[in-house]
Amino acid sequence: MSSATPASSTRRKPPSIRQLTYGSMLLLLSLIALTSVASVLALRKIDATFAELQRLQSVDDLAEEIDQKVSDLRLAAREIVTDPGSQPGRVWEATSALNALIKKTRIQLAPDQQEMIDGVSDRLQNYREAIERITALIPRRAEVVAMLPALRQSFEAAVDRIDDRNIAVNLYRERSRVTAALLSNDPVAAEQAAKSLRAIPIDDPALRSAVRDFTDVLISLATLEREIAELDQQVLGAEGQQIGKVTDLLRSLSADRGKVLARDFARTLAEDKWQSILLGAAGVLVGLLAAGYLVRRTVAPLAAIAKSIRALAGGQQHITIPSIEVENEIGDIARAAEVFRRTLVEADAARLAAVHALAEQRLAEESYRKLFEGSIDGIYVTTPEGALLNANPALARMMGYDTPTELMTQIGDIANTIYVNPAMRWHYRQIMDRDGFVREFEYQARRRDGEILWLSDSATAIRDDDGHIIRYEGAVRDITDQKRAEQAVVEGRRLLQQVIDTVPAVINVKNSELRYLLMNRYMAGIFGIDPKDAIGRTTTELMSRYGSHKTDANDRRVLATGEGIGFYEEEYRDATGVMRQWLVNKMPLKGADGNIERIVTVALDISDRKRDEQEMRRAKEAAEAALKNLRETQESLIEAEKLAALGRLVAGVAHEVNSPVGISLTVASSLEIKTEQFAAEVQSGNLRRSALNDFLKNSRDAAAQLVANLNRAAELVQSFKQVAADRSYSDRRVFDLADLTEQVVTSLKPGLRHQNLSLTVDCRPNLTMHSFPGPYGQVLTNLFFNSVAHAFPNSDGGQVDIKIREAGDDHVEILFEDNGCGMTHDVKRRAFDPFFTTRRDQGGTGLGLHIVYSIVTNRLGGRISLNSEPGQGTKIRIVLPRHAPAEAEVLATA
Repeated sequence: MSSATPASSTRRKPPSIRQLTYGSMLLLLSLIALTSVASVLALRKIDATFAELQRLQSVDDLAEEIDQKVSDLRLAAREIVTDPGSQPGRVWEATSALNALIKKTRIQLAPDQQEMIDGVSDRLQNYREAIERITALIPRRAEVVAMLPALRQSFEAAVDRIDDRNIAVNLYRERSRVTAALLSNDPVAAEQAAKSLRAIPIDDPALRSAVRDFTDVLISLATLEREIAELDQQVLGAEGQQIGKVTDLLRSLSADRGKVLARDFARTLAEDKWQSILLGAAGVLVGLLAAGYLVRRTVAPLAAIAKSIRALAGGQQHITIPSIEVENEIGDIARAAEVFRRTLVEADAARLAAVHALAEQRLAEESYRKLFEGSIDGIYVTTPEGALLNANPALARMMGYDTPTELMTQIGDIANTIYVNPAMRWHYRQIMDRDGFVREFEYQARRRDGEILWLSDSATAIRDDDGHIIRYEGAVRDITDQKRAEQAVVEGRRLLQQVIDTVPAVINVKNSELRYLLMNRYMAGIFGIDPKDAIGRTTTELMSRYGSHKTDANDRRVLATGEGIGFYEEEYRDATGVMRQWLVNKMPLKGADGNIERIVTVALDISDRKRDEQEMRRAKEAAEAALKNLRETQESLIEAEKLAALGRLVAGVAHEVNSPVGISLTVASSLEIKTEQFAAEVQSGNLRRSALNDFLKNSRDAAAQLVANLNRAAELVQSFKQVAADRSYSDRRVFDLADLTEQVVTSLKPGLRHQNLSLTVDCRPNLTMHSFPGPYGQVLTNLFFNSVAHAFPNSDGGQVDIKIREAGDDHVEILFEDNGCGMTHDVKRRAFDPFFTTRRDQGGTGLGLHIVYSIVTNRLGGRISLNSEPGQGTKIRIVLPRHAPAEAEVLATA
């Protein structure tokens, strides 16, 4: 190269090396810059498109992950709803994980997609609120379930004490319906069955109170179950579907956006390809020309070295020094520049490392301070001997102190002041000595106010250079609520098992493979096995142990149709070989996907009922025949009693009529004799005025006596005719109650003198009624003769009072009282029973008051009550409607 320089000086002076170098480099750099700018622009567009595609792919991944988290959340929520003993911890974990995922990825999404993610957050908040409401209802349901055993025992004890077995059977049947509905998760049917149970008419106050208390708790339990089911259906299911719709829409928008970006990406690649080809070809051509020219020059390496040194001086420490490998002066310069560059780089790196280390140390100290003071868990540092060296504010609040300083100064050895059981501290130290750390170490601690907490401790042992433990550093978490919740879950499961174990019916739950998941003790006794040993086994496996079998066709029918099977009958042998008949009900339990996950079976043993049905059928036929004969006999006796009462009435009236008729006959006979004497005197011609006056006077007196006595007899006969007509006349008519009562009393008065009785009537006049006068007279007659026969057995005399008054606008009240011997409690209790009498040895039939009761309650449409005490007389109160029911209404009521 040096030999070419003198030769060139004799020719035309060429451009300087600097000019040529700079000219070539400028031209090359211009093409390179143009190519780079175009490539950078294309690459930026490609990078943006590719980044958008990657973001869309992350959106799809996000949608899939959201779907997975939502699925986990729905499963956890379903477990809360279907399993009363489950805890919401899993739901909170799933909710927290989904929230964290949404917050993490939201900033990566487009604004429209961020709005969708915000919609998922809103739905998730609704989901969480629904779970909180369900969680709030679960303790109330546990309280109601806890009340059930005592109330059920009171209910069963009260039912066992009653004599009416029909009511007892109805009560037990309705209670079984409630139990079946609750076990089949049908709260509406359970509430209706409980209301039907409470609606059964019960006379016994104690039983009615027990049934009311029992059904109130059942209705409360059904109401809580219905609220949980409604939340499950209306909130959990709906919100889950809405979240799914949001993720589907997010995928759809991402897919549409992906198609647009794919088209843009393809067009950009095509344009960049041709641009790169053209610019690359031009750059290659220029580069070849420049390179060919610069190869012939030696200053190019020097210029490059100088440029590298200038760049190094400008702060570009990682620039490469060219021509280091050349073995000449240019190489020496290049190597010297490289040594300088390396020295500068190492010095600057050391400075940056020192600055970075100092910054990291300060950041670590600040982060530890914030974590230490802001942590919700308690953080502590203690010595192995139990001295507290440091504590954060959360630990001070947890232990009941205002500040960490107060906590550290007021407690001494934590084994005796903090630990409820100091032996746990010794066990803690053993684990530390052995492993160097503890994880989730649980123990009980005592707060400043004496309250006992459950703490979970995780700590690490810090050792010195000799390996000796000098302190413990750790964190504690308050798990008191978690422990209480775990105890509540265990108690809830125990109570559920106790409840179904007390039900005198077969109760079991099978999975879709027809293997038992739950069985009560009653059914286990049928199979001769412990309930725990039956879990996971099929019916065939259990019954084959004692040589029996039972088809699973009905269970498979439930799985095939997805519908429950109402009550049907089946029979099979138990473990003792006895054939039993059962009334069975099967209900499917479906999961969130609509598939059957469980089958609940409830069966009642009806073997005794089947045997009793035949006996009852035969007994019914015999009882119907006996009842027919009894009714015929009763009707005959009632008619005989009516005729006997009428006979006594006729005898009394005949005796009463006999007096005026006898007097009239005597007067008439005397008048006949005097008339014959007067006629004889007239015929003889010896009639004197005085004799005529005497005859006229005697005739007037006789006529007056005849008229008076015959009028009296006519009145008696008319009263008797009216009473007799009323008793034979069955139609309703309007009558004056006072007049009718007076007529009946008039027909009864002949018997008063023989019994030395006084009968008074107190009735307001013009008290009209539209009723049956004959039956009303029959009532008063029977009551009067009953008092004569029973209230005054020794004919010692007495008083009978009849008082009639209005009872409101539509009723009248009749009080029939006597001051006779009264009744004992037993006689009073059975007074209206048919054929009950205390004078059977004297011809009593026991139908008098029974006929009165039947006429008052049936024919007259009223009510009757009796009050009597021994030695204090008897009072009978009758309340009658002023408008009696028609004949058809009476027959329909009867």
